[in-house]
Amino acid sequence: MPQKDTAHDLALLVRSRYGLIHLDTDEEERVLRLLREVSDRLALPLFTWTPVKGLYRMRLVSRRSEGGIFDTKDAKKACKHIIAASFPGLYFFPAIQTYMERDPVLVAHLKAAAVALEEAVGCVVIAGSKLHLPAQLEQMAASMVLPAPSEKEYRMVLAQLIKDLSGRRYLEVNLSKEETTTLVKHLSGLSLQDAEKILTKAIIEDGRLEADDIRHVIKAKKAVIEKEGLLEYYPADETMKEIADLVTLKAWLAKRKEVVTHPDRAGDFGLTFPRGVLLLGVPGCGKSLSAKAVASEWQLPLLKLDPSNLYEKYIGESEKNFKKAMKAAERMAPVVLWIDELEKAFASGGSEDGGVSQRILGSFLSWMQDRRADVFIVATANDIHRLPPEFLRKGRFDEIFFVDLPDSETRREIFRIHLARREQNPESFDVELLANQTDGFSGSEIEGVVVSGLYTAFSDRCQLDTGMLAWEIRQTRPLSVTMAERISELRDWATGRTVRAN
Repeated sequence: MPQKDTAHDLALLVRSRYGLIHLDTDEEERVLRLLREVSDRLALPLFTWTPVKGLYRMRLVSRRSEGGIFDTKDAKKACKHIIAASFPGLYFFPAIQTYMERDPVLVAHLKAAAVALEEAVGCVVIAGSKLHLPAQLEQMAASMVLPAPSEKEYRMVLAQLIKDLSGRRYLEVNLSKEETTTLVKHLSGLSLQDAEKILTKAIIEDGRLEADDIRHVIKAKKAVIEKEGLLEYYPADETMKEIADLVTLKAWLAKRKEVVTHPDRAGDFGLTFPRGVLLLGVPGCGKSLSAKAVASEWQLPLLKLDPSNLYEKYIGESEKNFKKAMKAAERMAPVVLWIDELEKAFASGGSEDGGVSQRILGSFLSWMQDRRADVFIVATANDIHRLPPEFLRKGRFDEIFFVDLPDSETRREIFRIHLARREQNPESFDVELLANQTDGFSGSEIEGVVVSGLYTAFSDRCQLDTGMLAWEIRQTRPLSVTMAERISELRDWATGRTVRAN
């Protein structure tokens, strides 16, 4: 939500004669910036209280004050001054909760001050995201959630920081318009104060601001995610070059990469951030690897949602965990959210879990439909029959892809990729023979053959060769054999219902 809309809403509350307003945020600097704007719009003076200076009037054009009001360092005396003066204005009491907890009498004084300001045009403003108002204040207060900082606010912080640091030292800024947009996008979810600290650290380290400094922002946001423990942060090291075949999926993703990397130009063209894909198919054929590769190619953080982290034994806690996880994903936006084996998360949904799965499913579907944050979902599933049909409705995902077993040419490429990854020269192996012998093998099963062969070679103290790999192939029973009926059924279902990724 743009800052001016927030100021409009707050000004409306003041004009509606609410003498006490609670802003649900811990960002004191943003509150002061917002109050300055409201003060200017309503032509009302702005006062701030601290235990060091007491009540003092704020200038609208700077952070400096005009001097404190005598004998108002005690919060109760500050309230008494407001009551006695009945002077129209906005009175901000930051960090007041601690004082209210220590001194219940202060609560009565705050209420009296708020009542006095209901008659005059003005209000007492208190802030805090975990602030619990006493009953007598809660009844009369208007509460307002301060929205996350807008892109415009982040840009203002960045511009001001560059201006301030340039005045003190030589500063080299090497950011294109698109790179600046990407940097600002990655600040999303951070408080303005945290964003300023992270950017300052990145600049001071080498005296430059460049595209590589985006990693500082991502690293800081990773720490926030790991602290909450509901989502896992994955380093996106894989690239699309490390995935054999899947040409249709790669082409689909490549077209949308421009929207992610150039959001301003895409917006002018009428395009929005893509919503996500559902990858169905045979286990071990690259669905999970694709999620990692998307994040790497698009240069976005990768978060993994493990549904087992959501479920709690206490009533209502699982739903709360889900909402926290989705809010965390939105704070990290733009981001790729990876949900592996989607059917396991929502398949039960019956009476055995008290309906928890169904309630979380409903919340998840609503979130997928209504979310505004730039969160690209990559969901994978192996068993379509266990997947709730609601996920297959048009609009949940941008596209549903089916990932099948690799053909002969793809199997050759998979052998080359895994041999090269393990310091083996693919040209020293008969990959044509190996590909022919692995008909029906998945990509992960081919990787398993290479790894097993290396164990054998290491144990026998010799070099890995084609013969060892051929022997390992003969010892392997792929899923296409052990689960032939299920795979055939999955292929039949996918025909005409999905887009082939291969």
